[in-house]
Amino acid sequence: MDLRSHAIEAVNVRYTHLACSSCFLSCGGAINHAQHKLGEICVDSGSGRGTDVLRMADTAGSNGFVYGIDISSGMIAKSRELLDKFGYTNVAFIQSDLESLPLPDNSCDVIISNCTINHVNNKQNVFNEIYRIIKPGGRCIISNIYSIGQVPLEYKNDPDAIAECWAGADPKDEYAEIIAHAGFNDIEILEESNPYPKGVIQVASFTFKIINANN
Repeated sequence: MDLRSHAIEAVNVRYTHLACSSCFLSCGGAINHAQHKLGEICVDSGSGRGTDVLRMADTAGSNGFVYGIDISSGMIAKSRELLDKFGYTNVAFIQSDLESLPLPDNSCDVIISNCTINHVNNKQNVFNEIYRIIKPGGRCIISNIYSIGQVPLEYKNDPDAIAECWAGADPKDEYAEIIAHAGFNDIEILEESNPYPKGVIQVASFTFKIINANN
């Protein structure tokens, strides 16, 4: 296992411990732009405790379905507790790496993700998987941060810096290149902040939409 993989495993352990805490873990508001509808198949990629999944399930209804995907065993366990408590039948929580999603090709109408993609080992694999599972005409809404310039090499494999999202950040133009290489034609920026300090770098927050325009 390489240094980056070790660091990400440490992050996963950290989030497992945080699953039962009262801290607020998510940034961004991708669900507010998803416009999910009755009967749609939805995915929360990096679903945490599962609250956004249950919100989407209320809208999707009995003819729709929502998958919550998270790599942290603690987060999945907490999500399933909520599922049992409220009795949803149109939801499944799955423990999985975001780089290899256990869902069929062209199966999902809408995908959301809030500040989790900077935790992964390979962003290209993540966006390749999003492109694979999304239906023609489907949409993906992502909230994340990008770096202003490059992250110093000594922080890229630091578990604490990765957990704080900034060490895994890429410059905005590199982010766009990754998404385009996956097969998406363009990015619509829905929200974007001014640069601000985080860790030892400057970052900006953004929420963007990508659509599978292929028929």
